[in-house]
Amino acid sequence: MSFLFNTYSLARPALFSLDAEKAHELTLASLKKAYDCQLTRSLLGARPSKPCTLMGLSLRNPVGLAAGLDKNGEYIDALGNLGFGFVEVGTVTPKGQPGNPRPRMFRLPREQALINRMGFNNHGLDAFIANVKRSQWRAQGGILGLNIGKNAATPIEQATDDYLLGLEGVYPHADYVTVNISSPNTKNLRALQGQDELSALLLALQEKRKELDDRQGRRVPMVVKIAPDLDIDQVDVIASLLMPHEVDGVIATNTTLAREAVRGLPYANEAGGLSGPPVHALSLQVISRLRQQLGDGFPIIGVGGIVSGRQALEKIQAGANAVQLYTGLIYRGPVLINECVQALE
Repeated sequence: MSFLFNTYSLARPALFSLDAEKAHELTLASLKKAYDCQLTRSLLGARPSKPCTLMGLSLRNPVGLAAGLDKNGEYIDALGNLGFGFVEVGTVTPKGQPGNPRPRMFRLPREQALINRMGFNNHGLDAFIANVKRSQWRAQGGILGLNIGKNAATPIEQATDDYLLGLEGVYPHADYVTVNISSPNTKNLRALQGQDELSALLLALQEKRKELDDRQGRRVPMVVKIAPDLDIDQVDVIASLLMPHEVDGVIATNTTLAREAVRGLPYANEAGGLSGPPVHALSLQVISRLRQQLGDGFPIIGVGGIVSGRQALEKIQAGANAVQLYTGLIYRGPVLINECVQALE
């Protein structure tokens, strides 16, 4: 297993010679083919163990996959097989949409960073749910998070309608649901982080969830994913709304619009969200402030800029209960998952 996992570093130069989005698609397709073959599935499989509980869910380990890598839920089983304690897929919108024009993903290798302006490209809720239902990850004991957003064509004043459709659609098939209000690549979406807007959205979701709880006979945790580009007052406002609206956790953070850490690098001025190590310090600040405001018991998932086990540990030390990977996985490969689990032990 160690040999196969480390071969990613050998394949990476060839992948990085391709357009970033094409390389992304090729890697996922290859991973699925390897998973579908019984021999390579067992060779690629990993189960790093550090059992923990998050939002009442039993995780094999506290290292998860962040949303965005598998927007349509097509690769859940193959990705889970790499050793994640939990997997989050999406963001899904009620209707399928192409996202922003290509090219829309750019590598900044010197900082092990990415800039993307994908724009919630996905096949829509029906196709997403069909893919989720075909996967075996949950049946095998894996924890699955489903991430919902709004369509680009939906006016921001009607965004709640999209989130309610998303929540109702994914609820029966999720171990937890993430409400994504922090992508910088859908116009005006981050305005939903304002006090009045967020309060109204969470109230509507809270009421819908009670209806779904009764219908399903189970309560599915709901979390909110927020941006790193918030000042202290904005973080405090969000923190003050989570528990009153029965939100079960918070994911901190999404990508950043800041460019100070990559100024002068090729592609640094491309529009979109910056991910990778430049987000790490911003994420730590938000996590730390959330922990101060929310107390010891409230679940926080730390994401943004983890490319080593040390950075995963720093997320936990700042106040996170679990972490998620995305950009670090693209630069380091699956070996990063086990490294993070070992660091947290």
